[in-house]
Amino acid sequence: MKPYSPGVAVLHLLRVFCDEHGGGGNPLGVFLDGAQVPPDRRQAVAADLGLSETVFVDDAAAGAIRIFTPAAELNFAGHPTVGTAWLLARERDPVDVLRPPAGEVPVRYAGDETFVVGRPEWGPQFDWSRLDSAQAVDELPQPGGAENLAAWAYSDEPAGFVRARVFPLAVGIGEDEATGAAAVQLATQVGREIEIRQGRGSRILARPAGDGRAEVGGRTVLDEVREHTLP
Repeated sequence: MKPYSPGVAVLHLLRVFCDEHGGGGNPLGVFLDGAQVPPDRRQAVAADLGLSETVFVDDAAAGAIRIFTPAAELNFAGHPTVGTAWLLARERDPVDVLRPPAGEVPVRYAGDETFVVGRPEWGPQFDWSRLDSAQAVDELPQPGGAENLAAWAYSDEPAGFVRARVFPLAVGIGEDEATGAAAVQLATQVGREIEIRQGRGSRILARPAGDGRAEVGGRTVLDEVREHTLP
């Protein structure tokens, strides 16, 4: 391993909630050695990267992480926890739990898929709109304002297949490619196992997990490892 250089940190770039063939997925930046990025510079780093979320791992063994959008720190988010759990298993050791600021997030590995359990009140709260069809979801125009909006419809209700689009505008994200925190909320709302197709080609598996919680997960792909110069 190269020696640590001040002002430079190692960044892993992932895609989380990919489809069955590794396509789609929401890009995620993870700094496995969070100590390389001082806490007072993390928001600037997340803004510089411009990804929907960036994760800083402060203690890999304990699962202690912090999550930032380009505009704010989050207590919990789905695709950052799923992706970080997968990356820790690949690069370090599997974990049973992650610890973002919201609390303990149980982790489960199943083949090439990784799952986490969260509470619907932990993440950004969305204004939900159920539409008549998947086509209506696809045709929904980009909203304005600064709300957190989410639209969904069953594409096949008996099978539990859902089409969704999510706009976390209040936390500095336009249209999100795949939103695990929203999937946690939707699974608890409908009270059943669902498969969500979101964005251009992302796939989220979600189901109620008891005690008002939900489990979300899917496939993760590593695209790149590189040094990132801190802003």
